[in-house]
Amino acid sequence: MRPISRNGVRIDDSFAEAFPMRGTAILITAPNRRWAMQAATTMTGFATSVIGCGAEAGIDHEVSEKSTPDGRPGVRVLLFSMSSDTLQTQLVNRVGQCVLTSPGSACFADLHGTDRLQIGDAIRYFGDGWQISKKFGNRHFWRVPVMDGEFLCEATTGLTKNAVGGGNLLLMGADPKNTMRAAELAVDAMNEVEGVVLPFPGGVVRSGSKVGSKYKMMMASTNDAYCPTLRGAVATSLDDDIGCVLEIVIDGLTEKAVADAMRAGLAAVIELGPDNGAVRVGAGNYGGKLGPFHFHLKDLLP
Repeated sequence: MRPISRNGVRIDDSFAEAFPMRGTAILITAPNRRWAMQAATTMTGFATSVIGCGAEAGIDHEVSEKSTPDGRPGVRVLLFSMSSDTLQTQLVNRVGQCVLTSPGSACFADLHGTDRLQIGDAIRYFGDGWQISKKFGNRHFWRVPVMDGEFLCEATTGLTKNAVGGGNLLLMGADPKNTMRAAELAVDAMNEVEGVVLPFPGGVVRSGSKVGSKYKMMMASTNDAYCPTLRGAVATSLDDDIGCVLEIVIDGLTEKAVADAMRAGLAAVIELGPDNGAVRVGAGNYGGKLGPFHFHLKDLLP
């Protein structure tokens, strides 16, 4: 594919291929920022890929106590999966095990919509009959007694069937140090976009995958065309000046949010330039056979 150049960084004339997902959002609050972040971080652990985790999740952004329903520090969490039923199971399991258990926490709906997922309506049974139903206006909550007081949890939260998973950028650099620098700047820029999460560790994945494997029990395996150590042994996609590839995967509540995040990441990498960052940026796709959302890099350039 013919590369495009911006500030010396080569941009592939390619596209990221993404697919439909189910998505939801909740707001976790706590007595202070530390415990709000702790509950959110614990809930979104082991949620990098639906291939092995059942869900993909992350922290969207922090919310000031001036903007939360109970006037305490909050964190917005996004959760994605491939079906509504799986998303429901993952939501209840993760809130039940990681938010209900976190000292001083409360849990609120943070996505509008007529399609709903249970939160408190399912978790209330932990109260063993001592739980109390409470309505404020058109909102329904459950007050569940726990050892430090009460766990306040909204009955349901919104479900969107228009979420998008699998947006991505492939950052290619001369060495791990420069490639990581570009990835960190891109992640910082992308995290400023609301309505998206980057589910892999720190927003970055080094083990990008291709569909299928020589082993029947594997539905995905290493993306050998982008592995520098396999250059010469496989049909490589790497130029001679590339020694490291890092990928950033993006899930969003909308197609626009994913596009905005990719645009922000590209801008950051291009501004850094190739001498201290990535020399080339590409995107992962499967020839248009995997998903209906195609994010062409040339359309997202600054």
